[in-house]
Amino acid sequence: GPGSPRAASGAVAAQLRRRLESELEDIRGAGTWKSERVIASRQGPHLRLAGGGAGILNFCANNYLGLSSHPEVIRAAVEALEKFGAGLSSVRFICGTQSIHKDLEEKVARFHQREDAILYASCFDANAGIFEALLTPEDAVLSDELNHASIIDGIRLCKANKYRYKHMDMQDLEAKLQDAQKHRLRLVATDGAFSMDGDIAPLREICQLAQKYDALVFIDECHATGFLGPNGRGTDELLGVMDKVTIINSTLGKALGGAAGGYTTGPKPLIDLLRQRSRPYLFSNSLPPAVVGCASKALDLLMESNAIAQSMAAKTQRFRSKMTAAGFTISGKDHPICPVMLGDARLAAVMAEDMLNRGIYVIGFSYPVVPKGKARIRVQISAVHSDEDIDRCVEAFTEVGRKHGALP
Repeated sequence: GPGSPRAASGAVAAQLRRRLESELEDIRGAGTWKSERVIASRQGPHLRLAGGGAGILNFCANNYLGLSSHPEVIRAAVEALEKFGAGLSSVRFICGTQSIHKDLEEKVARFHQREDAILYASCFDANAGIFEALLTPEDAVLSDELNHASIIDGIRLCKANKYRYKHMDMQDLEAKLQDAQKHRLRLVATDGAFSMDGDIAPLREICQLAQKYDALVFIDECHATGFLGPNGRGTDELLGVMDKVTIINSTLGKALGGAAGGYTTGPKPLIDLLRQRSRPYLFSNSLPPAVVGCASKALDLLMESNAIAQSMAAKTQRFRSKMTAAGFTISGKDHPICPVMLGDARLAAVMAEDMLNRGIYVIGFSYPVVPKGKARIRVQISAVHSDEDIDRCVEAFTEVGRKHGALP
């Protein structure tokens, strides 16, 4: 009857549906709806989209070094799959650690010149797992206001005293460090390279302040590992502070093979503690062998030669200089993340769609991914883009920009 639990449950479900549909309509109305384009080919500089779009130039992947479709990386994944199976059906400490996991952890630590490393299903998990395990109510964490969402969420999970300093503002960081002196341990947490703006943290200055106020430094290197620095070791190598950064979290899912997985690398006692207390590590399945094989081969290629990492600089400069000359504002500096700043969310979405009509795959970013009024199309350069690819992208942007009033 009408008063039965089933009827009540149906009414509540209908109420929920109406509320969700209203929220979704608000997102569409604001011009911030995020559509997912379906790729029917491998990741790479040239794509085929489901539905027949072929020969599409891809300028929005984190495939910085082009290794996600590198033949040796794919071969290593197949070999690991055949030898070690599809997966472990278990977490690491129960029945899920294979020799390849230990080998990759050793390789990651060697690459970053740290004592030890621990693997996670993603860097989001690594960031979710470290602050809660390391920091107590006696401690303090100081976080850049534009840090990645995973750092923000990880910090929320811990019971430390929380300070947020203005983006890359060293005066504000120093003031917060002074205020945090009353706490036992102070940890400064920052992205090495910020994914939405393509800017690089002032690590030299951060490390100087950390030394002055007896703090530790943590960096998230997801958008730096593999291609920043002379040997691709990241922001700390680029800025000459490898010996002053205590903890690095990064990903295997971008430049290092592009599949999945993340890690923490740093002092061995910290890594040992994470194996005992880090919840995303303790309660998540082991990385699949094929993913481990991909990442391991990617690191081999990087440690054998820095040629791939070094190929990024000239291509990044080519795109940035040509776009600036055309009249666009490009955020950040000397990073393959090249945000084309447009301001208006609807303009970013319409221009991105028009770029696809011209065979260029880019995505508009708007609130809540970036602040309101800071909508942009984020272009990402890869080592496997040719000069012709880059020039074609600039030409399409210029045409579309003029059409929609973003350029005079």
